[in-house]
Amino acid sequence: MADEPLLTEDDDAEMLEARIDAPGVRLDKALAAAFPTLSRARLQALLAEGAVTRDGQPITSGSAKAQAGLYAVILPPVVPATPLPEAIPLTVLYEDADLIVIDKAPGMAAHPAPGCETGTLVNALLAHCGDSLSGIGGVARPGIVHRLDKDTSGVMVAAKTDRAHQGLSALFATHDIERTYIALTRGAPTPEKGRIQTLIGRSPHDRKKMAVLKGGGREAVTDYVVQKTFGQPAKASGAPMAARIACTLHTGRTHQIRVHMASKGSPLLGDPVYGSGSPATPVRTAVAEAGLTRQALHAAVLGFVHPVTGEALRFETAPPEDMRRLEELLAEL
Repeated sequence: MADEPLLTEDDDAEMLEARIDAPGVRLDKALAAAFPTLSRARLQALLAEGAVTRDGQPITSGSAKAQAGLYAVILPPVVPATPLPEAIPLTVLYEDADLIVIDKAPGMAAHPAPGCETGTLVNALLAHCGDSLSGIGGVARPGIVHRLDKDTSGVMVAAKTDRAHQGLSALFATHDIERTYIALTRGAPTPEKGRIQTLIGRSPHDRKKMAVLKGGGREAVTDYVVQKTFGQPAKASGAPMAARIACTLHTGRTHQIRVHMASKGSPLLGDPVYGSGSPATPVRTAVAEAGLTRQALHAAVLGFVHPVTGEALRFETAPPEDMRRLEELLAEL
């Protein structure tokens, strides 16, 4: 899940950090001295894109006076300047002159990145939409206003015009979007229904991972409901072997559901990053038999007001075959 400004959400983005203690100096000048490999103009652009933080809080004005603190600059990975159209089949749920809604298959990245320059949703959209998509939202990521992780399946919307891009970006910025995901987890969180409200930011131990933080980071809010449990424990006080969870997002932080479920002791099945600890043997067997090779997460519901027509739109899709098959096998435990 990733509905924040895209430049701060790349798993492969490079992060530079430096401590600045130069009160009274113009911020962009202080940053240029702290990060000599970046030009002042480049730093001003990164500030405007929300890619600079002080003690974990985004800052955007280069003309302001510098304050002492730990500054971080996130550099987006270098991607091809112009992605090429590719005739990749898409499951289109809705399309008009301004936007397109698709049911993204697992394994498809939203946009090109190092090591994944082709086969992305952007490549598919360029072929499907033609010239109407060119340059909308930026050359490297035309039309993309939010993204799902590569191995997360489900409903995504992309813009085909500037007015739709601006309107959708505003909706995601204010979290005025209905978003519900289905997750299959190891064990089950307690209580069975609740709200997880934390700060999420880069892990201080592994900069490629996100983590729940005590300070810094950004607010992340997830409501969850345990819909089903599988493999009931022998003791009444024990936890089930696995569960199906409905997660509703009120913010869109990087890896939010994956981090929040792991923080509750119920990481997503198949999650290669946050799935610490091993499921019970019957669950591992079911995962293998179902052919699940990714985190068991599906963006099931996306609802929003059309930014151009004002029409209320809502889309709902079922999880793909690997998650459906795994749930069937778990139900037999």
